[in-house]
Amino acid sequence: MNTDEIKFTEFPKISRLSREIIVTEKIDGTNGTIYIGENGEFLVGKRTAWITPENDNYNFAKWAYENKNELLKMGPGWHRGEWWGEGIQRRYGIKGKRFSLFNLSYFEKYPERLPSCCYLVPLLYRGDFNEAEILKSLNTLQENGSIASPGFMLPEGVVIYHTAARISFKKTILNDEKGKDFGA
Repeated sequence: MNTDEIKFTEFPKISRLSREIIVTEKIDGTNGTIYIGENGEFLVGKRTAWITPENDNYNFAKWAYENKNELLKMGPGWHRGEWWGEGIQRRYGIKGKRFSLFNLSYFEKYPERLPSCCYLVPLLYRGDFNEAEILKSLNTLQENGSIASPGFMLPEGVVIYHTAARISFKKTILNDEKGKDFGA
């Protein structure tokens, strides 16, 4: 076989597990994306596709376009978060809906870019990978309830973002061993 016929695929580098993780509360809502282009392009999406106020996802696009000028403060890039609250998944016992952004590090570096109409997912732990700290974060939520919505006693779980690998994992309080479809 000729090596020109098959494109070589490089094996990816392997990240070290013992690096920084960021553990946040996993909010049970629906994923939202705000894309701001270098030339001011403004697009709104859900987890799998672009949306518009006419083809919306729990009125997230409608809200985003109503708050466009404030959201543009975030600057160019992909800004992802959870759209949650009244009428969505667990509802959290709140009136209205909220958009909580995932990228805590970005807004720590540029706090002036956090729009007044947005929240950040609650930080539970930041430090080297430590399974005990992950379980401690889960137990804190289970015992004390949601940090995103104080008084709500059925939080979903945590998201663990591994900064070196640039990948997120989730761990839920209930049925974590079964997976989302309770079979996988």
